[in-house]
Amino acid sequence: MHTGTGSQWRRTERWGRTRLTRKMNAPSVLMAGGRWRFFPVPLGWSSFQALIPDVAFCDKTTKESGKALDKLFSSEQQASILHVLNTASNNELEAFKLLRGRKSLNLVEHRKKFGPFQNLESLMNVPLFQYKTTVQICNSILCPETDAKKKKSQENRLLKKLLKPEIERERLKAVNSIVSIVFGTRRIAWAHLDRKLAVLDWQHKECCQLVKGTYTSSVYLEEISPVVSKMPKADFYVLEKTGLSLQNSTLFPILLHLHIMEAMLYALLNTTFAQRGQHQVLSMNRNAVGKHFQLMLGDSRTSGKELVKQFLLDAVLKEEPRVFFPSDKIVHYRHMFSATDQYRIEELYDSLLQAVAFYELAVFDHEP
Repeated sequence: MHTGTGSQWRRTERWGRTRLTRKMNAPSVLMAGGRWRFFPVPLGWSSFQALIPDVAFCDKTTKESGKALDKLFSSEQQASILHVLNTASNNELEAFKLLRGRKSLNLVEHRKKFGPFQNLESLMNVPLFQYKTTVQICNSILCPETDAKKKKSQENRLLKKLLKPEIERERLKAVNSIVSIVFGTRRIAWAHLDRKLAVLDWQHKECCQLVKGTYTSSVYLEEISPVVSKMPKADFYVLEKTGLSLQNSTLFPILLHLHIMEAMLYALLNTTFAQRGQHQVLSMNRNAVGKHFQLMLGDSRTSGKELVKQFLLDAVLKEEPRVFFPSDKIVHYRHMFSATDQYRIEELYDSLLQAVAFYELAVFDHEP
């Protein structure tokens, strides 16, 4: 039993003994597992003060941050920043990357409700505007991203989605020739094109034994090594990166085969053609190529056979065709295409389309 003996002390009687202890408030907090923990706090302190930071302290910190913000910029710079923030529309504010979304809306709403911003310190009253973010926004207004920088940034983002691994822009711009390689469950095909989009070589080889059996590495090596040995030297060797999903378990054997093929080709091509230790093999997104040629139906890619057939026809009929086939080889390629007319050799068509897309998207930066 506990009985009080005064405002600061309490009497405790237990098992016939009496003790005087100083009174303590004991705010409680529900912890994980459903248990309560008690934190003794001296009498006179409130539980709110013990468990929640001082609001006055937070306000003081915010004001100090606002004053520090004003010191970072000259009076002329502050005037320029405030002019933009006080006059720009929501769409104009969203032109600044850091002001996209809710931040621009909050600025406009705060401006309508409280009037123009008088100083940079007042920006700290806008929701989502913390000190670090506000500094970055002010700097972006003073030094806006130029059109050239925006274009370069956009190009870099597109290239990251298109090609793996990342390659220096200068190396891509200097490309003179590439070998585009596409492989499936039955064959490997490759197209050798120079930067004029002239087809220097275009072949395919049947590899029917690879998906049979237990996917033995030695079998893959025996099948792929002779194919690689026939490929010409080029600045880059571009492999098709499949868009098949692992979610469909029935496709797992095919995916396993394609990954083994990709790994084997990476190793053999880099070993055979590496120059001065530089990476020579790239993977190109299959669906990105399909979108470039408008061959996508939803998430599926349709055959590029008719498009390649048109390239061959245009090479004969047009003075400036999209793809050039040398006169001494055009007949051979047309016969090769006709020989496969009864059945589709998608790898053959896709190797050529991938090469054309590589130049148009990664090297020339323009649509045809």
